[in-house]
Amino acid sequence: MDHGYMKSKTSLFSLLNSSPSSSFSSSCTAENATNSLTPVRTGSKFSHEARQCRHVAENEAIQNMGMGFINDIVGHGEIMKWKDVEKRFDQVAWTGNDPEPVVTWSEFGFCIGIGMQSSPELARELLRALRGCKEWKSDITKTELHNFWSRMNDDSFNSRMRMFFDMCNRNMDGRITETDIKQTILLTASINKLSVTRDEAEDYAALIMESVDNKNKGYIEISEMEVLFKTSLSKANSPMKQGSTQKQSEECEEEEEPMTKAEVLFRTYWRRGWVVVVWLVGCFGLFGWKFDQYRKRSGFEVMGYCLPTAKGAAETLKLNMALILLPVCRNTITWLRKDPRLNYVIPFNDNINFHKLIAGGIVVGVILHGGTHLTCDFPRISDSDKSIFRQTIAAGFGYHQPTYMEILATTEVASGIGMVILMAIAFSLATKWPRRRSPVLPLSLRRVTGYNTFWYSHHLFVFVYVLLIVHSMFLFLTDKWIEKTTWMYIAFPVLLYAGERIFRAIRSGSYQVDVMKASLYPGKVLYLKIQKPEGFKYRSGMYIFIQCPQISTFQWHPFSLTSGPQDEYLSVHIRTLGDWSYQIYDLFQEAVLSGLQGCPKLYIDGPYGSSCQDHVKYDILVLIGLGIGATPFISILKDIANGVHTSQSDNWSQRMQLKKGSIKSLFILGYKRTKLL
Repeated sequence: MDHGYMKSKTSLFSLLNSSPSSSFSSSCTAENATNSLTPVRTGSKFSHEARQCRHVAENEAIQNMGMGFINDIVGHGEIMKWKDVEKRFDQVAWTGNDPEPVVTWSEFGFCIGIGMQSSPELARELLRALRGCKEWKSDITKTELHNFWSRMNDDSFNSRMRMFFDMCNRNMDGRITETDIKQTILLTASINKLSVTRDEAEDYAALIMESVDNKNKGYIEISEMEVLFKTSLSKANSPMKQGSTQKQSEECEEEEEPMTKAEVLFRTYWRRGWVVVVWLVGCFGLFGWKFDQYRKRSGFEVMGYCLPTAKGAAETLKLNMALILLPVCRNTITWLRKDPRLNYVIPFNDNINFHKLIAGGIVVGVILHGGTHLTCDFPRISDSDKSIFRQTIAAGFGYHQPTYMEILATTEVASGIGMVILMAIAFSLATKWPRRRSPVLPLSLRRVTGYNTFWYSHHLFVFVYVLLIVHSMFLFLTDKWIEKTTWMYIAFPVLLYAGERIFRAIRSGSYQVDVMKASLYPGKVLYLKIQKPEGFKYRSGMYIFIQCPQISTFQWHPFSLTSGPQDEYLSVHIRTLGDWSYQIYDLFQEAVLSGLQGCPKLYIDGPYGSSCQDHVKYDILVLIGLGIGATPFISILKDIANGVHTSQSDNWSQRMQLKKGSIKSLFILGYKRTKLL
């Protein structure tokens, strides 16, 4: 009840005082905009800091119930002087059957102030409250307008209270219902250009009724609302409270120090930055080292700078062909990110972005290496002076000067061209448009593209690495085995990746799970509650891969776990966005609607780490999710509710015990499209 009482008062007051003229401190502004940032209670009590800022905002809201409330209504400033109001009246007044000039009721907003003119709906509501009768749509005389202006200038509490109550009391029966409060909240939000849905307004109105209507009468009388505001006002005006409130407001302001743009950029990108810098230094360093090495060799006399350029690019290709496998070793990354020290320094969350960056480096290396060989080195070898050829590189070609076509037919060149063709296919199908089957592609291409094509074509790299080894064993102008270093670069990454794939195949084979429950939600969302395998441990925010043999024994698709780590089951929500998701939705839809006892067989692989599990490092969380993208937060919210914040498995982490303790503040922003729970 205390939580609802606090939230309802803050919600109403923040709406009434959310105009630009409000005097809230900057650090407490988030408490006011409850329509977009909704505080969620994470335990039996709010944090001390949150309660302080909430108290400051509440007291200032009550104090602004005086002149500030009507000022915000009339024009976000001072009420116009009577001579200005009278001047406007004279501009639009007309003489009808009565001798005294009048204006129509619709001109009230124009006469009383500019703020009213911009919000005719508010002007009508205020006129209705001032007239206090059901027949309020009638012409206004200058005398009546002066009376209305005088009442609006009356800053006494009783006058303000009566005016506010009458604005809420739409039936003019002396009783405010929940519907009246809802309409007032929507009106106030509309005036201040706040986004409040009808569902949110209903929630706020229900909380207000719950906190004020103690006798469950279903309505509020003016005496009850007066007691509510006077009680809060007396607390805000007490000397001790005023001093503490001012101090708390200053503390809130001191805590919120704006960062410079440079500081924001540094905090956001420093982890990515140092990794990219190290990678670039490695690439340029290897290129320069190999370039300088071949610039001093005899082949330079025949091919010139084309030779060291091609060899330098080849050295960077060796490095990148090794590195590109590491970001997709998911089990290794999940294991490494458990160490907070590594997780703080290395941006594990950007593993796929780094994988793409290295792929871009490979493309540049292939163009430099292959392009330079095909357009520069090979023509110079075949067309070089025979005497220079014999004195320099003839031994490397068996003392036979080959033609251009003979060079292309060698094992070295044929294997290299084969690699380029396979990589071009895989790289092209991995780009955004083919992978997502974009409508911009011709229909003939859309039929053969998509995620499945991307997934299968990526396995062409098995043959690429085989050709890479062959290519590296038959190098021009290189006889010493110690210079054939390709295997040294790729041995460890290839073995690590192959070991991971074997481990995943063995583990997933033992993780055949039974579907305990399947539900269909609006928006073609499939909810699966599945058996939790024995010994399966994970943290909130992690994800798993799911395979359905009835669709394909080769396709594995990732989905965020929406169950909490302490639950005795696993659950996922699957939104139909592609071929595979549509197929699995249809399978379970048939099983659910037909009432079949058995569900399709599923295999799972995981769990794997993601950025969402980093929530344990912070005291204040802001969770932003749109549509099905909110699924990771379900697990996080369950984790928070269970008070699980230090589920670290390694000894060093257990000694650290994450000193932050429990979460102090939690904000959720989302777009409600489908029902997930």
